[in-house]
Amino acid sequence: PLIAFAVLTAACTGGGGVAGQEGTTTTRRSIGDTIPETSTTTVVVETTTSEPGPPPCPAPLRQTSPGSSLEVDQLTGDDPTAASIAFSVSTFACATDVVVAGVGDLDRLAMAARLAASVRGPLLLAEPGRSAAISAELTRLGAHRVILVGEDAGAATPPYTVVERLPGDPATLAGRLNDFLGVYQTVTLPVERGAATVAAAIEAIDREAGLEPAPAVPDDEVPSSTTGEPGSSGDTTSTTTDTSTTSSTTSSTTTTTTVARGLPSFPPDDPIPVAIEGSGASGVAWLVDEGQPAIALAAAVAAATSGGLAAIVDGEDLRAIPEVPRALQAAPPFSSITLVGDITENADWQLPTILSAPELPGGGYLVYPGRRIVMLYGNPLTPALGPLGEQGPAESVERIRRISEPYGADGLTVLPAFEIIVTVASAQPGADGNYSNEFGADVFGEYIDIAREEGLYVILDLQPGRTDFLTQAKMYEEFLLEPHVGLALDPEWRLKPDQVHLEQIGTVTAEEVNTVVDWLAELVRENRLPQKVLLLHQFRTSMLQNRDQIRAPEELALVIQMDGLGRLQTKYNTWNVLTEDWEEHPWRWGWKNFYDEDDPTPTPDIVLDLIPVPVMVSYQ
Repeated sequence: PLIAFAVLTAACTGGGGVAGQEGTTTTRRSIGDTIPETSTTTVVVETTTSEPGPPPCPAPLRQTSPGSSLEVDQLTGDDPTAASIAFSVSTFACATDVVVAGVGDLDRLAMAARLAASVRGPLLLAEPGRSAAISAELTRLGAHRVILVGEDAGAATPPYTVVERLPGDPATLAGRLNDFLGVYQTVTLPVERGAATVAAAIEAIDREAGLEPAPAVPDDEVPSSTTGEPGSSGDTTSTTTDTSTTSSTTSSTTTTTTVARGLPSFPPDDPIPVAIEGSGASGVAWLVDEGQPAIALAAAVAAATSGGLAAIVDGEDLRAIPEVPRALQAAPPFSSITLVGDITENADWQLPTILSAPELPGGGYLVYPGRRIVMLYGNPLTPALGPLGEQGPAESVERIRRISEPYGADGLTVLPAFEIIVTVASAQPGADGNYSNEFGADVFGEYIDIAREEGLYVILDLQPGRTDFLTQAKMYEEFLLEPHVGLALDPEWRLKPDQVHLEQIGTVTAEEVNTVVDWLAELVRENRLPQKVLLLHQFRTSMLQNRDQIRAPEELALVIQMDGLGRLQTKYNTWNVLTEDWEEHPWRWGWKNFYDEDDPTPTPDIVLDLIPVPVMVSYQ
């Protein structure tokens, strides 16, 4: 149930007809058949009602304004009638016209939403057994006219209310609606019903166009509702969202067709069409889970009428559709946001994040799916540690861009990056006795700055010696607060108290890794940052002890990178061992190429043929 309703804003002058007064006569253009029916009516007729008239409705919308404090409410998605009434109560003080429609057919409901937006009244969703609740809301609104859409829509109305009924057949309904609107262009509803239907209805509202039902296709040709991201196993065609493309808030997402090549399937698996209505100028927003398209249509009508903002979201992760945070951040401060449907329990931190977080390089708030990071590895002080040290910052940007380009061959968006070793394993204990040299901004700060300017990602790599990873990670907190900076842990260089580098291969426990996971995740939550990369290096199973116990929270994009070197067949063997049962793990996979030590250095084609396909590639 709704905890509380914020008062809505911005009075406007109502719509859909002339507000009746006691002792006056109101003339209204009809769209449907007047109830009770006495004869067959034409598409458009003129009906006249006389006294006693309905109560006046001089200011239909409740008045609110954007506020300095935010009230967040939540509605379940199991009661569409209650949700639509909640939208009506929070938006309308009264209404001259109200549309009531059954929820049985989504195409019909989209047309009802288009009609409600045109007459500037609420859309109430009629479900079996809920007519009393709808009747009570019609009485509260003092509805002058109620338009019932479909045979399953019905409710008792006040005696002064004119009731009209429209047919439930979508094709017939479309003809009636489009004639009534007097439109010369239409939007065709999609075959795959759901969030795409909501997006099409919003497009029709904003374009002042009509709607046409989805074209009939044979059952065996109807597209599946589950298309999958590139990465489900097998060579199947799938559709993915290009998060680097900013699309209109009233149009569907930009998509590219790719061939799935073995990435694990993570939510959100399917691209969700962008469906956003309204400017948010009223300070009120409704965020509806994509699995509740009927409720989303009612919210879109409220937003279109009141100046609020309604959007479909991925209930599993509010950050998943980048256009939603963009729309929220472009609006004035919100005084009320209502979450509707099966919304993640992480909404307590995800909602503040999408209201203010900056985007990742290349766009969006989640690192994956749909993206591959390609990195130049090393330390700026010396070429001996990797190619990053072979040229200056500007030249490094150009070099990694050239290297990265072929890695988009399978349709993923490629994000060039630097992996900078900021603590370098040392043969000497040093003043602190930890066998690790820690470097500061004087060494690598320019690389972070130019990466920010040029749209690159940066990963800070730790080789901690005899200290622990969390101690060193905290030294670089100021840099990790930047949205384009992530973290890498290299267990090869994590020594036990009696070990030295190059005599033993280091290891780290899952318990120690999880201390970094928890700290970094909290850093992301508390500072409202986009998802942050945490990279773990591995080329022996012993390097990550109890690996299955490593946590992968939603704040982080956890990647395990196979960074072994040598003959190609040897690398393949290591890859196969480390990625065994890859579909069962909560992280993604990376690969490292060595210019001098590999035989031969793998080409992009070789890397993209790996199963699972890496989402991160680095060059050392």
